[in-house]
This record gives sequence, C-alpha cells and structure tokens, in this order.
Amino acid sequence: MLHKVTIAGLTMDPNSNTPIIILKSEESDQAIPIWIGLLEATSIASALQNIKFDRPMTHDLFKNLLDYIQIKVVKIEVCDLKDNTFFAKIYFTSEDRAFNIDARPSDAIAIALRFNAPIFVDEEVIAKSKAGETGEAEVVDQSETGKKWADYLKNLDPDAFGKYKV
Repeated sequence: MLHKVTIAGLTMDPNSNTPIIILKSEESDQAIPIWIGLLEATSIASALQNIKFDRPMTHDLFKNLLDYIQIKVVKIEVCDLKDNTFFAKIYFTSEDRAFNIDARPSDAIAIALRFNAPIFVDEEVIAKSKAGETGEAEVVDQSETGKKWADYLKNLDPDAFGKYKV
C-alpha cells in the first residue's frame, strides 16, 4: 500500500553536514528522513520556494524536455529501502502510453515538485525506516560520539521533525 507524503522540512545533519529531507505521511505522524546530496537539496529548496534562475537547473531542464515532448509526471514513489539506501520510481504518461523509471528519491522529489505531482512512500519503506531492515540500527561508528548519535536517532520523537521548516 502506498502512503501519500508531504515535505515536512529540509535540514542539515549536524555531524556530516549532509542535507536531510523529511517526508511526513498525510495519514499519520510518521516521518521519514532521507539523506540527500547538496545539489539535489538546492534543487528541491528552489522549487519549494519558487525561485527561478536565469538558466535552467538540471531538473528544470528535464521538465522543459518532458513538456516539449508532451510527457507528464503523474506521481513519484519511494518504493524500497535496502542497506540504508532509498529507491524511487518516477511515473510518466503521454498520449499513447504510461511508463516508469528508477530514480534516486532526491531527483524524483525535485522533479515531482516541478510537475506538482504527488509523492508516495510504500508502507514497507515506512516500516523499514522505523525499525531498520533487521529491527535494529547498525552503528557503524563505534566511537563514543557515534554511539551517542545512534542513541539520539533511536530515541528521536517523530514530532521533533515539525520544528524544521522549509
């Protein structure tokens, strides 16, 4: 089953200085954080804030091409989570066919925003992001700082994400 989500916020991971996009289910208080690249975060933020550039950014260029060949983006779906990596699909329609392609969630979200397409997350992804694929988070950094960060994330209240506004 798919759950429609909205972008609840865009923030930076203080330890890695990596952007995080927070997706929030419209049906519950479940929040899904996805670490993304800086360029993709910039593209998402510019679309959210309706900032236009003199020259098209990559996602704008892609939208311009699709508009020219009369293909629409109807939805995107964050469809899987494996080894702490999220996977997405972009769904397209044209006059004579429908198809989808694999994408990174950050690119899919940046494109969805430009087409005003809905964003969905598969319920299995929500379940995996809650508990981790094995039920426990894997602590890669075994230092004291790493362990403290892992404990912090494990005990993080989803309501805390509400304080990060776009």
